Amino acid sequence: MPSTPPRSPGHGPDAVTPAAARLAELGLTLPPVPPPRGAFQPFSRAGAMLYLAGQVCEWNGELRYIGAVGEVHDLATAQRAAELCALNLLASLHLALDGDLDRVVRCHRLGGFVHCTPGYTQVPQVVNGASDLMFAVFGERGRHARTSVGVASLPGGAAVEVDGIFEIR
Repeated sequence: MPSTPPRSPGHGPDAVTPAAARLAELGLTLPPVPPPRGAFQPFSRAGAMLYLAGQVCEWNGELRYIGAVGEVHDLATAQRAAELCALNLLASLHLALDGDLDRVVRCHRLGGFVHCTPGYTQVPQVVNGASDLMFAVFGERGRHARTSVGVASLPGGAAVEVDGIFEIR
């Protein structure tokens, strides 16, 4: 996944922000912000609250995980899909914060949607893929409230979609 860690303009031209350093330690880079798949913006700000539109499990415009969890994908694969959704959320957050992820005060909520077979009961465990990444990047500031819902379909047949609400400074 090509890219370099985001830089924080407030910390000098060569400074890597702590959140960016954690991403690098995890071996992760931010993708370009996916273009919206409908008539909406990738984020909306109201005061100190930043609302991030749902992101599916795509990389550079290509859906990486298509199909129902429990049929096409097992739990471990679905968790990777949720992590990719969270990485796309971080890319949107990076854009909204002019490249400075350390302006995040807290991740307040994630909403996870899992395209799954009827009766699939491990939906919360799937969305842990996104939740775990937020904690890994932001520490305690990444702990959040969450909803996890199993659904019949998602845009483009994606396996997972995640949205988020962040407090920023």
